[in-house]
Amino acid sequence: MSVNKEIKRITVHILQAMKKRGEKISMLTAYDYSMARILDEAGTDVLLVGDSASNVMAGHETTLPITLNEMIYHASSVVRAVKRALVVVDLPFGSYQGNSRIALESTIRIMKEAGAHAVKLEGGVEIEDSIKRILSAGVPVMGHLGLTPQSIYKFGTYTVRAKEEAEATKLKTDALALQEMGCFAIVLEKIPAKLAKEVSESLYIPTIGIGGGPHTDGQVLVTHDMLGITKDFQPRFLRRYLELFDTIKDATKQYINDVKTGDFPNETEQY
Repeated sequence: MSVNKEIKRITVHILQAMKKRGEKISMLTAYDYSMARILDEAGTDVLLVGDSASNVMAGHETTLPITLNEMIYHASSVVRAVKRALVVVDLPFGSYQGNSRIALESTIRIMKEAGAHAVKLEGGVEIEDSIKRILSAGVPVMGHLGLTPQSIYKFGTYTVRAKEEAEATKLKTDALALQEMGCFAIVLEKIPAKLAKEVSESLYIPTIGIGGGPHTDGQVLVTHDMLGITKDFQPRFLRRYLELFDTIKDATKQYINDVKTGDFPNETEQY
């Protein structure tokens, strides 16, 4: 059963109603106006302006280099395109860890300059002060547990997290703590499906999985991965719905050929 057919704008309360009613939540990344407009018109519930823009849009190896100013640029482009989806923006590395005042200042800039609807932070109880301070300003917060890409140099690898009992126990504790702090949803990235199911069932707020199996309350993928614009990234959890890298490359080759041979523009394509 769908609860969101007639809804003009998705809110955090609607996402919680969707969980209660058993309707899965769809979430995709967006970094620019043109793509965000397509994803929004298609009916995506949540658009995440992810710090994955560091990889996808800028070609960096990790998410760490992207700046707050760059995230605001991407977020403002997305917000201008969206009429229905909830727009969540990642706080980039260095803009919230260890100092709740800086976390609040970063969030206020995102909300004021980009017009975003919510922010997302990676981590559990160790970032409690930042989360509470942001929430005290009235800004909705989405949590993120499991594989947290901003901590890649601590983990040393992008492998599955929380396979060992101690880490799984901490993740469960963190999830309940994030809910208690007031987060409206939690992303669970690259953790065992059984653990994701257990966590999802223990919470009244929605969970959004990426590599967390089918039992989370929603799913998120990086749009460029889902559409096959990226070629090198091939994790087990990724389903490619198109192979746009090859499609766009072939179209470009055809354009180049048409220009070289004088076929473009033809008589109907001129003034």
